[in-house]
Amino acid sequence: MGFNFIRKLYDWVLSWAEKPSARYALFIFAFAESSFFPIPPDVLLIPLVIGYRKKWFKLVLTVTAGSAIGGAFGYFIGHYLWWGGADIYSSFAQFFYSNVPGFSEKLFRLVQVQYNKYGFWIVFTAGFTPIPYKVFTISSGAFNINFVTFMIASVISRGARFFIVSFLIYYFGEPIKKFIDKYFNWLAILFTILLISGFLIIKGFI
Repeated sequence: MGFNFIRKLYDWVLSWAEKPSARYALFIFAFAESSFFPIPPDVLLIPLVIGYRKKWFKLVLTVTAGSAIGGAFGYFIGHYLWWGGADIYSSFAQFFYSNVPGFSEKLFRLVQVQYNKYGFWIVFTAGFTPIPYKVFTISSGAFNINFVTFMIASVISRGARFFIVSFLIYYFGEPIKKFIDKYFNWLAILFTILLISGFLIIKGFI
């Protein structure tokens, strides 16, 4: 998909902020982004928190629930539909590689290497990385990561991400929105580095 299409999709998601059903749309977009949709729910979450600042925590719960349930859906896609045989991709997987923005075999294999190295922690940090979350949800199912572990890690990481973004918007308002919009990926990378460093430090004391 080209840049123009993605931009139109981005603007379409953003347009839901002005509609009465915006909170339901937020849940649906969070659900869809966890398995196939290319636009992250932050695009809608940020203007909603600005417009309904007193309801910011309810919006966090809504987007986290949608993302976690969507993550479970992505997990089952990977677990039941991804393989056509021993290490052979199904036609469904091939369709994803060809048609879902941000999803590629190269990225899928990269995540596989990270699973082999870090196991649970790669699932835990997945909610903060710039890599599309759907790659992690589907990969978790395809590589048979424990489902309960996957769900706990998903809820904590995605919930923390949405909480941080929403709280900053609630507390600082419009100026922080512009800052997050401009530097979101870099902030996500920095937070992931800090998170992993903390895990390594803790591990050294256990």
